[in-house]
Amino acid sequence: MRCKGRSFMNSDVLNLPSSTCVLPFNSAFLGSEFQPLKPGMTTPAASPYWLMIQGASLILSKSDGKLQLPEGEPPSWCEKTSHALCIGAWRGRPLFTIPVAKTVEIPPPYQAVPFQGPDAPLDERLSTMAGIAHQIITWEKRSQHCGCCGAVMERIPLTWGKRCPACRAEYFPHIHPCIIVLVKRGKEFLLVHNANWPAGRFSLVAGFVDIGESLEACVKREVLEETGVFVKNIRYVGSQNWPFPAQQMIGFIADYAGGELRPDGVEVLEARWFTVETMPPYPSSIRSIARWIMKRYCA
Repeated sequence: MRCKGRSFMNSDVLNLPSSTCVLPFNSAFLGSEFQPLKPGMTTPAASPYWLMIQGASLILSKSDGKLQLPEGEPPSWCEKTSHALCIGAWRGRPLFTIPVAKTVEIPPPYQAVPFQGPDAPLDERLSTMAGIAHQIITWEKRSQHCGCCGAVMERIPLTWGKRCPACRAEYFPHIHPCIIVLVKRGKEFLLVHNANWPAGRFSLVAGFVDIGESLEACVKREVLEETGVFVKNIRYVGSQNWPFPAQQMIGFIADYAGGELRPDGVEVLEARWFTVETMPPYPSSIRSIARWIMKRYCA
């Protein structure tokens, strides 16, 4: 099974079997050059690289006209270096991440480059590392205190998990499962326009899995709620870590089984059947599983 489309689906570049498709923001996309590490694991004894995250931007240094990861000692303007965390090894050298406040002005030769959004200019490998760092930083910020008793949390050794020293409750990174589905009707496929998106942008039906709900049941419910359409023959096609802040996008295709289009008017303002020839100009982010599914299954 070979992937079509952009170079981020090229398994030769990733040193992966040709039958394997790996998307950006999944750590496996980085191939053997990246080894994930957790707190307490042995860090390579070498000069580090830095993933400095400011909002949804990665701060890079410019040298000889090229943007690259800062390395060595962090710059003097980088605050709270005590909060730095080693999240892995990149090409045999430790890879640290650190948050940078939005109020900090980034001086040259450094530059903040967005890694999230339909037109984000950062290449897929740096975007993937930045996304993983962003997800870890968000978890660290949100797991400082126990949700049961409010005590300051402690690290569970060799994991990203936290334990409350008072009530002994344990917490691990909150990863939220979401389905995303391409509904097909012959050569047509169903896309929706979300109320929060700019005019003209369409993508696939997607939504969070409810308590007690199977993935397949979630697919049926979300499509029916958002578009008024029934589906059948639901097939899993792939998944993607989506670190904004911590979704796991679980991709499906399904066949139209009946019903007339009736967008809910709240979350979804418009639902339309498209063909390859009538595809809207920017159907979701180039790095997303939505775009990958459309490229692969709309032909």
